[in-house]
Amino acid sequence: MATANPKVIVTRKLPDIIETRMMELFDTTLNPTDEPLSQDQLIEAAQQADVLVPTLTDNIDARVLSQAGENLKLIANFGTGTDHIDVSAAQDQGITVTNTPGVLTEDTADFTMALILAVLRRMSEGTRVLRGGEWKGWAPTAMLGHRATGKRLGIVGMGRIGQAVARRARAFGMSIHYHNRNKVLPEVEEELEATYWQSLDQMLARMDIVSVNCPHTPATFHLLSARRLRLMQPNAYLINTARGEIVNEDALVAMLEAGQLAGVGLDVFEHEPAVNPKFLAMDNVVLLPHMGSATLEGRIDMGEKVIINIKTHADGHNPPDRVLEGLL
Repeated sequence: MATANPKVIVTRKLPDIIETRMMELFDTTLNPTDEPLSQDQLIEAAQQADVLVPTLTDNIDARVLSQAGENLKLIANFGTGTDHIDVSAAQDQGITVTNTPGVLTEDTADFTMALILAVLRRMSEGTRVLRGGEWKGWAPTAMLGHRATGKRLGIVGMGRIGQAVARRARAFGMSIHYHNRNKVLPEVEEELEATYWQSLDQMLARMDIVSVNCPHTPATFHLLSARRLRLMQPNAYLINTARGEIVNEDALVAMLEAGQLAGVGLDVFEHEPAVNPKFLAMDNVVLLPHMGSATLEGRIDMGEKVIINIKTHADGHNPPDRVLEGLL
């Protein structure tokens, strides 16, 4: 049913251009402080809104949804991942969930490639040496890293982002391998000269670098378990720009402490914003604060998708980016 001027509640601060457009189009309540809402505040927002615009910092669980007002008919998520939303419970209550797919692919792939290079070439460690006043000048054997060319890259999750990472890695002369629920199209495999591994275990044991690019779902929680991490070679590197929960972080720390991995690049953490302090003391770990998709252009594109989804729903049509629980 069409809603002429839906009441939209936005849980976090968005780019000014997006907030301005929302104010023009809808009866919009913004969050000028950008402080994450508590669960009680989320419940209050769900009781008042026709449309709720959350982000990944908001846990829209069954408790929140069970207390939602009868007017809440759309959760227009500002982001691609929906693991923070109980999509099944929302559907049961007749609430449509949308997301913003596709717009962050290139940004995240750029960032993943940057992390691969940073870990291989010890960039974070070099920065610390320089800023700490420890650098004594160039030396033939100082700060030796590894070249990307010729390395085997194993991609866990060959969706949009995984394929975009593979294209960048090919340009650096890397050999592309991947594990996915299904093989990609033959023409994509041919373009990327990619090798498919049905067995994740077998792929992990043979890669120089492993990049995690799959979504976080119940099926991928600790997909890289302690057992699977131990399959990796001691001279291998792990990169994660997807979700922290996909990797058993305690097991990863233990392996690094034991010298069983060459290095790690992490943009996401299992309990973020908390970061295991043991990571902070390690020179072979590059740590970044979940900024893989953080470009102004990407955030504006996300906001525009949110607006399109709200406008389409308000006009009485199915929004283009509906998330269906059975397809997660």
